[in-house]
Amino acid sequence: MPFKPIPTLLAIATALIIWFVIPVPEGVTPNAWHMLALFVATIVAIIGKALPIGAIAIIAVTLVALTGVTSDSPSTAISDALSSFSSPLIWLIGVAVMISRGLIKTGLGNRIAYYFISIFGKKSIGVAYSLAAAELMVAPITPSNTARGGGIIHPIMKSIAQSFDSTPEAGTQNKIGRYLAMVNYHSNPITSGMFITATAPNPLVVDLVNKATGSEIQLSWTTWAVAMFIPGMLCLLVMPWVIYFLYPPELKATPNAKTFATDNLEKMGKVSQAEKIMLGVFALMLLLWANIPAMILGDAFSVNATTTAFIGLSVLILTGVLSWDDILKEKSAWDTIVWFGALIMMASYLSKLGLIDWFAGSIETMIGTTGVGWVGAVVILTLVYLYIHYFFASTTAHITALFAAFYAVGLSLGAPPMLYALILAAAGNIMMTLTHYATGTAPIIFNSGYVTLGEWWRLGAVMSVVNLVLWIGAGLLWWKLLGYY
Repeated sequence: MPFKPIPTLLAIATALIIWFVIPVPEGVTPNAWHMLALFVATIVAIIGKALPIGAIAIIAVTLVALTGVTSDSPSTAISDALSSFSSPLIWLIGVAVMISRGLIKTGLGNRIAYYFISIFGKKSIGVAYSLAAAELMVAPITPSNTARGGGIIHPIMKSIAQSFDSTPEAGTQNKIGRYLAMVNYHSNPITSGMFITATAPNPLVVDLVNKATGSEIQLSWTTWAVAMFIPGMLCLLVMPWVIYFLYPPELKATPNAKTFATDNLEKMGKVSQAEKIMLGVFALMLLLWANIPAMILGDAFSVNATTTAFIGLSVLILTGVLSWDDILKEKSAWDTIVWFGALIMMASYLSKLGLIDWFAGSIETMIGTTGVGWVGAVVILTLVYLYIHYFFASTTAHITALFAAFYAVGLSLGAPPMLYALILAAAGNIMMTLTHYATGTAPIIFNSGYVTLGEWWRLGAVMSVVNLVLWIGAGLLWWKLLGYY
């Protein structure tokens, strides 16, 4: 079968029960309730991996158009179902994933990692910080955190571990491989939270915040990066030591790591022309995303974030660093455009049809009766929002399903819009730490065998608390200084 029977049946049953069995609540229109049925069924199918997520998205678009939940007019219904595919946010992510292919093709991602290890690789903690630093360097232009942590950093981490004869097959993973695998993974959620373009769901958060506040709060690339940099750096500095304390490597000194990195850099030779172009494109995009030309020369030189991504991709095509075949073969980019577009469309119409407002009002009433005030409400909402991720296998599905409702409730209870947006945005990345299926990077690193299931879940729970305390604690001070509340 092309689909998994049990998850498929669960998704179908979910849709039918919500659509036909559960009565439409007072204050909710039938169309809104039917859209919810399709939406929840889609999320169930994604979590259960009934089909590849892109295929599920195509079916979801078809059902939205066919059932007419947005409009009685067939032509309007299909236009509504396809409406999000013109969203600049979707193309920002898709194009940025295409650009990240250049890091792998040119070898620049590997060179950056080897360079850091050649400098800081005398001790295992130094190797760990090198992996984290390499993650941080490439994060702004790799919106697929799976490609970054699993496709670029993880193969290097495994090569380092193997150079010390630390492998699961030999039963020697505790020498250094387990520690490095843990650092490899737990760097990923932190760097994902530091830049809008570091993971696919972040632009969705930007879009949902913008809509919820009537465009009052618009998180630009620069605003996000400045707000998240200090808390993120603090977490990145502390994380390797926390793991070192809980799961110390048997090897404390690693002089061979520097040799390993140096040898690989020598094999790579001098920086190639393609790598130089990639570096130049990287620098250009960061300047434009940070809005530096507009700051110096005026608003006339401001460039939209998605336009910036297209500029970067165009330069790589014109210079031959990436060919059109490379871009066509970047299946994850086209896949992301399809499923991201479908999910944004459904989430958008849940809001337009009034369901999000109704749901938020219901939660608001429940929390309001406790008398905890907006501070207590934000604490409760954030903890629930974060730890409910144990039931999700996709951060995108989680954020699409819950962010708008949780954000609306916090605002209605008096939470400062910018502060609460940053708190939920941080929680949306911290939740990746929890399980071996929390995000796409997790199964790649877990399946390499360096970390047992028990170790993964225990460390995930600990790091979620550490990151949450550090990120929100430092964030409250930093964001107050920035005047965000």
